[in-house]
Amino acid sequence: MSDGNPFASFIRRIRAGDEEAAAELVRHFEPAIRREARLRLRDPRLSRLLDSADVCQSVLASFFVRAALGEYDLERPDHLAKLLAGMVRKKVAFQVRKHHAQRRDCRLVADAPPEGLETPAAGASPSRLAAGRELLEEVRRRLTAEERQLADLRAEGCQWAEIAARLGGSPKARCKQLARAARRVGRELGLDEAGDG
Repeated sequence: MSDGNPFASFIRRIRAGDEEAAAELVRHFEPAIRREARLRLRDPRLSRLLDSADVCQSVLASFFVRAALGEYDLERPDHLAKLLAGMVRKKVAFQVRKHHAQRRDCRLVADAPPEGLETPAAGASPSRLAAGRELLEEVRRRLTAEERQLADLRAEGCQWAEIAARLGGSPKARCKQLARAARRVGRELGLDEAGDG
């Protein structure tokens, strides 16, 4: 990714934990994520158990954590849109399997009365940004020193070949090391359901 590519710069800002970039991503992609979630939740029995806003928050949390760890190499906005849509599909499928495995009878879940329910505000509120910061701090705390070093180098925009040259090993091995760390921490924090992306 060259410095002349505005999207590459945007992704580097996301990796570095830039709150303005995170808010911009949420503003731009949240409607598409929620639309995809609503499409996946067409069954009324399932939509009683899951809400598109909950799926959206889960997808965004997983994305930001894994992006901060440098897991994604995205070159264009449509690549990001496809990744997020795939994460929605996987998260909804995971929840469906979980409810079926627990033999939950969706018909017994009462519909919530529409009065008194508020639609969550779109965009990143200060409380959501603070929660995101806390989540990233917790993720970093759970990484080993070597994993944090890998994540920091990726956040700086280093490619895997450069990281391997600095730290040793092969680019592929270093990439897999960070991916395994992201999955481990995601599972520990309840974010990574059946491998999001």
